[in-house]
Parts: sequence; C-alpha cells; structure tokens
Amino acid sequence: MTTIFEPATLQSLLWRIEKLTPNSQGLWGKMNAGQMMAHCSAVLEIALSDKQVKREIMALIFGKMAKNMIISDKPFKKNLPTDKNFLVTNPVDFDREKTRFIELLTKFSTGGAEPLHNKMHPFFGKMTADEWSASQLKHIDHHLRQFGA
Repeated sequence: MTTIFEPATLQSLLWRIEKLTPNSQGLWGKMNAGQMMAHCSAVLEIALSDKQVKREIMALIFGKMAKNMIISDKPFKKNLPTDKNFLVTNPVDFDREKTRFIELLTKFSTGGAEPLHNKMHPFFGKMTADEWSASQLKHIDHHLRQFGA
C-alpha cells in the first residue's frame, strides 16, 4: 500500500504541486489554485495539530461512516461540499500558499506515522496512522487532479 510517508510518494506530490501556476484552471469547483492550496494546507494543519477544530454533533453522528468512504480506494467525487472550517473564498497570495502547502506536506510526510497513531480527527474520530495517510493522500490527489496536476 502506498503511503504518504514514503519519500517517493512525497516527491511525486511535490512534483505535481510544482506544475501549478497562478493561471492553472480548475476542471471543477469554485476555488482557484491558490485557494485550493490554502484549503489543503488547512487540512494538513489539523493533522499536524497546528490548527484545532471543535468536534460538532454531525461528526459524532456521521463521522465514522464517512471515514470509511474517505479511506476507501474510490476517488472522491467532483464538487463534494467543503466543510465550512476549510472553505477558502477570499483572495490569497499564490506563491505564499504554494510555499506553505509544500512546507506542511513535507512536515506531515517526513514526520512519519508514529505521531498519528490513534490521533483524533475532528470529524472522523480516532484514526490510525494508515488512515491519516490514506485520507491526506486521497484529499491532496483529488485537488491536484482538480487542477490537472
């Protein structure tokens, strides 16, 4: 199983991110490339404990069920709704967001699996390191595909 903790996987993702430009057009959705990277960075910050989000009632009811969809091998559908905590609608600085995204992704990947073992996710609940890896890899891949990278 491919994990985000493998150097080759990280390099592949970084190569794809480097293909993005301020003029990269999304194939679906409303975000531009800079907003997408800000969105992905915010999700990585949760995994790295750099950002805290309160667990809401919907997470308690549907989180475990949704986690199975998130960690499955099926790609995300296009135009899925975005959690309000991670919605980026304001203008962003493309270069700043690209640098931030690369730094957070590298920190997450090179930090290894151990810090993530049984770590609580604000929506999906307790997750294993493999589940954190799968969810981040799938989420980032989804958005890079959104911009043809």
